[in-house]
Amino acid sequence: MEAIELLKNKFGVSQRYMYELKDGDETILEIYWNPLTIAERESIVSKSADGIAQSNDEFALNLMITKALDKDGKRLFQDGHKASLRREVNASALGEIQLAMMNSGSEYKLEEAKASLKS
Repeated sequence: MEAIELLKNKFGVSQRYMYELKDGDETILEIYWNPLTIAERESIVSKSADGIAQSNDEFALNLMITKALDKDGKRLFQDGHKASLRREVNASALGEIQLAMMNSGSEYKLEEAKASLKS
């Protein structure tokens, strides 16, 4: 098996992660996402006002808006929600989601890519 196939199978975009945002014992929202690719990261960075530099908060918010999905794979947020999220939602709740997304490790892994290739 070639190195590219090994990487795609183990770390490819077919991986899926899930995080439950809770208030006490109550699950408020389930957020799903696939791994961030270099192309997506470049796209998120380009959404900044000057297209070059973003604060960590702006990058994390754009990451969440871009990558957050529901269980059926539909986007939870649209680009137009950014202002409302920034002004009307507690920063710690958003930070919790964003941190989970940026630390996409085995703790949040929902599905693993199949390691075998079809001949």
